[in-house]
Amino acid sequence: MYFLHEKADMNKYALLIVAAFCGLNTAAAADLTPVEKKDTTPASAARPDCALQVTPYLWATGINGKISPFRRAPTIRVDKSFSDVMDDFNFGGFANVWGRYDRFVFSGDLMYVDTTESHASGPLPPLPIPIPPGTIIKGTVDSKEFMTSVQGGYRVIDNGGFTLDALAGARFWHISTDVKVSALGLSRSYGEDFGWVDPLVGARAFVPITNRLSLQAQGDIGGFGAGSKFTWSVLATLNYSFNDYFSASAGYKQLDVDYDHGGHVFDTRLSGPVLGFTYRF
Repeated sequence: MYFLHEKADMNKYALLIVAAFCGLNTAAAADLTPVEKKDTTPASAARPDCALQVTPYLWATGINGKISPFRRAPTIRVDKSFSDVMDDFNFGGFANVWGRYDRFVFSGDLMYVDTTESHASGPLPPLPIPIPPGTIIKGTVDSKEFMTSVQGGYRVIDNGGFTLDALAGARFWHISTDVKVSALGLSRSYGEDFGWVDPLVGARAFVPITNRLSLQAQGDIGGFGAGSKFTWSVLATLNYSFNDYFSASAGYKQLDVDYDHGGHVFDTRLSGPVLGFTYRF
């Protein structure tokens, strides 16, 4: 009986040792195994907000100012108002690409303007054509302007629906002018191409009115003698959103530049109504 009792005690101690050993291993395993933490960060906060849209515009622009149609030629006054544009439509258009990554923004424009049948008159200084100096001339000017603007910046205000972006970049100009003058029964035509680059600083603002209506304005100034003496532009539109992808815009655009370098002069103001259609990706 003593032997059986002693054996039972030994079995009890063995079980206690095994249980203690298993408990120690379980605790050690708990210390070594990393605790998996759930990611409670919202998906919108984890990834920066992105946007991209493309807007082609029609621009019924007039032109006012002074143009030198070729190097060291006399400047010719051109004047084609908005009413003239309506009577004899001249093509003008541009496309805007707008992108945003978080608070960083990008704006790119491609612009083309073709103004023709602009009446000009004035005294003619000596030129290498057989028309006496001082003759009063009349003629037409065909001016084609190709412009590309590239700007990047930062969204400084994002308050509900209202946003304000600060921008900086450059505008690239290419001007092609052809003039046809007539006087004393003679008619001559001549033209040249020239171009330059203007640095720019600007801003863009967006103001919601209703769920579908909004106002947008974008402007810039530049030149500062690096390209032109001075240039500025402004675009203001009223926008209507059909859905999350498509919207239409109507407004007004004005672009002013004063360039005089190397015998070429292009001191003009382009202005007129715009009509655009936006697609958002």
